[in-house]
Amino acid sequence: MSALTLSADQAQAWDALAEALQEAGIDLADGSTGPRPEGASQVLAITGKAGSGKTMLLAELTKALKETGVDLVSGDYEGRRRKERRTLAILSPTNKAASVLRTRGVPATTIHRIIYTPVYDPEYEKVAEWLAGQGDRPEVEGLTPEQLDRAFAAYQAYASVPAALAAAGLRGSDFITGWKRRDEPLDIGFVDESSMLDAKQFEDLKEIFPSLVLFGDPAQLPPVKSEGGMVFDRLGEAQRFDLSRIHRQEADSPILDLAHALADPALDFAGFEQMVAEAAARDDRVQLAPRADAGLMARSPVLVWRNATRIRLIGAFRKAHGAPEDMLLPGEPLICDGIELPLKHRKRRLDLEARGLIKGAQVIYLGPGKRPGFSRLWIVGAEEPQVSAASIVKIEKDGEEEPFMPYAATMGAVFLHGAAVTIHKAQGSQWEQVQVFAPDLWVAARMGRVEAGQPLWKRLAYVAITRAQERLLWVTRAALARPLEPLSTADILAAAPSPLELTAPSGED
Repeated sequence: MSALTLSADQAQAWDALAEALQEAGIDLADGSTGPRPEGASQVLAITGKAGSGKTMLLAELTKALKETGVDLVSGDYEGRRRKERRTLAILSPTNKAASVLRTRGVPATTIHRIIYTPVYDPEYEKVAEWLAGQGDRPEVEGLTPEQLDRAFAAYQAYASVPAALAAAGLRGSDFITGWKRRDEPLDIGFVDESSMLDAKQFEDLKEIFPSLVLFGDPAQLPPVKSEGGMVFDRLGEAQRFDLSRIHRQEADSPILDLAHALADPALDFAGFEQMVAEAAARDDRVQLAPRADAGLMARSPVLVWRNATRIRLIGAFRKAHGAPEDMLLPGEPLICDGIELPLKHRKRRLDLEARGLIKGAQVIYLGPGKRPGFSRLWIVGAEEPQVSAASIVKIEKDGEEEPFMPYAATMGAVFLHGAAVTIHKAQGSQWEQVQVFAPDLWVAARMGRVEAGQPLWKRLAYVAITRAQERLLWVTRAALARPLEPLSTADILAAAPSPLELTAPSGED
């Protein structure tokens, strides 16, 4: 910790977490671990607005725990349990949120991937145990010594068993025979973007992790199905630590300046738009855009408040790209809206969800699959992004009750178009460039709605603005700029790994 300088609020949070971990048998000060005391459980929360240092604190705590000998659980393979083993899992509600953490060196996975674990073929489990340092180099029929060498090298680089086996020329269907719900608890869980958790997810996580630490932003929008609050709001004062200093402002981010300006109770919508215009005049990281950019929408959706706005923008996007009404073009963005499978095909549902096709996942359409009703897909942020799955694609149209379905298997993964997304659904995601549809926020401001003591338009604006990593485009008019280039998948397929084939059960075409 000598190379790390903490602010007073971060130091207080660090000390509280260190004390809680020591009570659980892990001493960060001397780098030692012991068995977890029987019956010991705790829930803590680190909260703060964008730029307050939550992610930095999470990353440094992860590093410190790893240095004590705590094993990181990634969700792909855990190996044999040892009584003395201490573990840590870093979780996010969505693939995209987990991928944002991974780009910052934090080995995050999704909550769903931790709740459901893979069942390996016994032969390949020997390889997995060897890679994880829990067994001798195996001899497996069908795998040459050269393939094992490639698997070992890939594991050293990525610390992922599926990635290592893929480097050996195997697909997920070769070595994973199914998925099961976790039947034993883990140890320590760090949950990023915990403002998105609903009550059931929170209870599930408390059952799995005796030590649970939530990292969240209290200024974001609460889950749609919540009772108006976030799960960390239920914690006592001694369990919650708020980070107030804006550490990322050392980079002088105009985007964060705008986000934090929304806390001023005297600021109205007109005053805020003036601030956006002034920021755009002095810094190209903020731009006033007279119309939405249809080209950018293929990878970074326009963020809107109203569902009707979302549907109209999607229609305009498809028209601008010349997409026919009866089919999708490769490169069109989709959003997974869940899995429609009967109870008897529960295993297939787990297969799809464990591969990353969970509700809210961002997906790029690559083209039709080999079987009717199947689509080849790229799951944004997933560790194994290419899949082929039975698909039900719904494209809503302005003024029509029933959506148009260019692809409709009998059952499978359900998708909505993703060129425009509501701000609620954008939580947990970040993009390098973000377009915010200001006319929708103006309508919210005119309505005068208040949520959790703050004008709704300010909460919406805060969440939308903080989705931008590098550049914010404030779209001022309800208009669309035509794309400069046709839709393509070349940008995501350049370094693509081999796809995983997700076939439907018999009779499920």
